[in-house]
Amino acid sequence: MKSKQNSISTTTETISVRLDKWLWACRFYKTRAIAKAAIEGGKVHYEGTKPKPSKLIQIGDEVKLRQGFDEKTIKVVNLSNRRQSATIAQTLYQETDRSIQMRQEIANLRKLSAPSTQGKPDKKQRRQIHRFRNIMSEQQND
Repeated sequence: MKSKQNSISTTTETISVRLDKWLWACRFYKTRAIAKAAIEGGKVHYEGTKPKPSKLIQIGDEVKLRQGFDEKTIKVVNLSNRRQSATIAQTLYQETDRSIQMRQEIANLRKLSAPSTQGKPDKKQRRQIHRFRNIMSEQQND
């Protein structure tokens, strides 16, 4: 009977996995098709270059990826070509300290620059808005 090979590489062998498959296994993207589209769209950089989805990656390589507003720089720690639980997926990579710091700074800037919304104006506020608009339109007509 053949034994199944463990999907996470813990040996010192030179094993490589496709970039799109690894990003999917790490749970950065929900499907391999989305991972492939992100790579082709220039949202993923491998060792400072724009790779192809079939690029073979190895342990120790650096991957930079953009998800929404966040840009992460990660180091490949382990390889896997199977999607497993989130706790196992987090052992496949390590985000750099600089990347974590930059994401927090950018998130803080977004919070500070976000407009404060109070919801819809109530009846009194709507009347004040209408009066203001009427005054402004009368001044423009004069």
